[in-house]
Amino acid sequence: MAELTYFEQERSRLWGIAYRITGSVADAEDAVQDAWLRWQALPDDRADNPRAYLTTVVSRICYDQLTSARARRETYTGTWLPEPVVTGNSPEDRVTLDDTLGTALLTLLERLTPAERTAFVLHDIFAVPFGEIAEAVGRTPESVRQLASRARRRVRAEEPRRTVDRGEHRRALDAFLAAVTAGDLDGLLKILDPEVVWRSDGGGKVLAARVPVLGREKVAHFIAHIVARGLTPGVAVLTVQEVNGAPGVVFQDPTTGIRGVYAITVDQGLITGVDAVLNPDKLSHLDFDTLVRPSPTTP
Repeated sequence: MAELTYFEQERSRLWGIAYRITGSVADAEDAVQDAWLRWQALPDDRADNPRAYLTTVVSRICYDQLTSARARRETYTGTWLPEPVVTGNSPEDRVTLDDTLGTALLTLLERLTPAERTAFVLHDIFAVPFGEIAEAVGRTPESVRQLASRARRRVRAEEPRRTVDRGEHRRALDAFLAAVTAGDLDGLLKILDPEVVWRSDGGGKVLAARVPVLGREKVAHFIAHIVARGLTPGVAVLTVQEVNGAPGVVFQDPTTGIRGVYAITVDQGLITGVDAVLNPDKLSHLDFDTLVRPSPTTP
């Protein structure tokens, strides 16, 4: 039996690889569990390089998952967004998070082929050599190099504008929430970027916009419409939490049963993107009773 304590030392890294390849918390957890079972059954002398072996195993599992999931996502109702990762606000809680976990980037990675995405995540984010990636995706090292290069060019060309200043991000988020809770349309228009994009993922399970809402005016009026029709004043609760590595919002209305996690993208002090995950299947791993607290209403 292979050394189980070593696997536990690698578990967080393996989960990070799996989540970035699949965009799914459930699939990432399944992949890591599958890798653990394979590792547990491995004789002690069968892995000369344990880290490389485990990386290849979990990556191959995720590559296969992503390939089979792609057909399902093509028929998905509305916009597909990754399952959100929500943590506390302390530095200790953020230790495993970075900007490569952002919802906007993960959504962009959906436009890559499974092989391109796997190669990009492994090489550009986790610095895995091309030879090891080749084993995971069943390609030659040179082919993998080309896959990573194509993916890198596309990510650089299409990656959304965003700040790396957490203070700037939080100030914009606070101004956004203040305008929403006060019903201040003018304030909302001031904090939204002219080209802001609102994406909603209801998965056909709950009411949500099936196509992105584009532009400051349309997004502002869309938010006003949500607040007016879908929430219970004085009952809806929210909290600002770390959503995929940056301040975002976790929301719950006990009266209507509406729940959501909102990832926010900020650039130059303005909200440039809101990714709203409302599909209950993608929120089942979250404990909303722990995450939310009484607060003014927000969408």
